[in-house]
Amino acid sequence: MRHELPLDPRVLHGHFSPELEPVLEIDPGDSVRFSVPNHVWDVEPGVSVESRNPDVDTGHALAGPIRVRGARAGQALAVHVDEVEPGGWGVTYGGEEHAVHWELADGVGRALGRELDLAPFLGVLGMPPPEPGVHSTRPPRRFGGNIDCKELVAGTTLFLPIPVDGALFSAGDGHAAQGDGEVSGTALETPVTAEVTLDVRDDLPLEWPVARIDGAWLTFGFDPHLGRAARIAVDGMVALMGRELGVFGGDALVLASVGVDLHVTQVVNETLGVHAVLRDDAFR
Repeated sequence: MRHELPLDPRVLHGHFSPELEPVLEIDPGDSVRFSVPNHVWDVEPGVSVESRNPDVDTGHALAGPIRVRGARAGQALAVHVDEVEPGGWGVTYGGEEHAVHWELADGVGRALGRELDLAPFLGVLGMPPPEPGVHSTRPPRRFGGNIDCKELVAGTTLFLPIPVDGALFSAGDGHAAQGDGEVSGTALETPVTAEVTLDVRDDLPLEWPVARIDGAWLTFGFDPHLGRAARIAVDGMVALMGRELGVFGGDALVLASVGVDLHVTQVVNETLGVHAVLRDDAFR
């Protein structure tokens, strides 16, 4: 079944919490189409959507939470990105007082006398930590959140460990394009209309996120220390190679060392991100 959430403050929030009431309940395998403002809640340059609770909604404008019937903590949530359609404009900051505005049309961004091919994706895809209270949308976590991975475009699937019964999934933070690292702290930030399909897996034990993209597997690690984030991503890849290739332990680490690439996902969200990439054609 396909559901739709309007661009409306009643279905938007700017923080994570397991205590947030869901705005929609769906069955596993259902799809949800939604629209969100950009990262600072703008729908047009200088035109903002008011949040329901400005005291706590201080982060990204997220659609949700969406409760998935039958989802249980400890299972995995499969988030298939069906579509991400950027708005007609975007903005990137090169410092607090330096904003560059982009014109977006026909898959191309234009600013500073240059053109850029667009590759839109959702920066935030995730669920709340199980601990009660208000949690920032800024850092990525084991359960997703502000992952900011430019590979998660339409057609890809992100697998996340479910922290709370019902999953309580939210998404937003539209990016029309981004480089690995997101080095200025912002990507090409834009309002988006997107669609995701949510399913539940009870046969996929996960500690950290995993993704399937065109021609490759990704495993993610997040930590304030970049080296530890890389180690988490590598450990996740070694586990994945056992599941997918039937190679374990030291043999998996050997193959990872010669055939897996590490990418810096982002370095600007307090908790840093690394993703390991295993291409399907890495080994014959």
